[in-house]
Amino acid sequence: MKILENKVAIVTGAGSGIGKAIATLYASEGAKVVVSDIDEKGGNETVSVIKSKGGEAFFIKADTSKPSDHQSLVEQTIKKYGGLHIACNNAGIGGDLAPVGEYPIDGWDKIISINLSGVFYGLHYQLPAMLATGEGGSIVNMASILGMVGSKNSGGYVAAKHGVVGLTKTAALEYAEKQIRVNSVGPGYIDTPLLSDTLDEDTIQSLAGLHPVGRLGTAEEVAELVLWLSSSKSSFVTGSYYTVDGGYTAQ
Repeated sequence: MKILENKVAIVTGAGSGIGKAIATLYASEGAKVVVSDIDEKGGNETVSVIKSKGGEAFFIKADTSKPSDHQSLVEQTIKKYGGLHIACNNAGIGGDLAPVGEYPIDGWDKIISINLSGVFYGLHYQLPAMLATGEGGSIVNMASILGMVGSKNSGGYVAAKHGVVGLTKTAALEYAEKQIRVNSVGPGYIDTPLLSDTLDEDTIQSLAGLHPVGRLGTAEEVAELVLWLSSSKSSFVTGSYYTVDGGYTAQ
């Protein structure tokens, strides 16, 4: 039996990169997957990949910075599949780069609304839906290595990801007795379109060199950790923050 058999899962930001890898891995392990993204084309491509491999999925366009979109996402999921057992709040952006004293106010507001408030909105609607199933559940929030350490010129991103780690721990404590586990994951620099579409090759190679293993991570490597946290194999794990970073934060 597949480890997510008969489970229903939501993955935000599943139109590419890490979210796409998580959604496809969930489906390969038997979950019915709701693929969500602001990018309709990318989301539908993820659904097509899942279906081509015999999995079950459908796409819902949603903006993670809007509470009403999260509410609708959960409601449509329940209407389609009858419940919710797993969620991965993965959607996020890189944001502006500037010292704190020069950081654009609108850039701060945008990255907090997507990377931090978006996770809160997800939890706000996902948790009651999981309680309603009476079967417990698992939520994985996508943080970052910058949820543990600082980085020059990334004040908005660092603040948001630190916030995700703290919010995750709080939700985990609140819902532990109700059999809903909440954990966060901190990827290092991962080889995804978020990097390759915005950075030149020299910059990417310099980022790879920051990791003791000497390379960037892959979306599939992050997805394997998320799968474990989402499954009953991690049944005694909640409120935790796991890095998958090639040794970056061990330095």
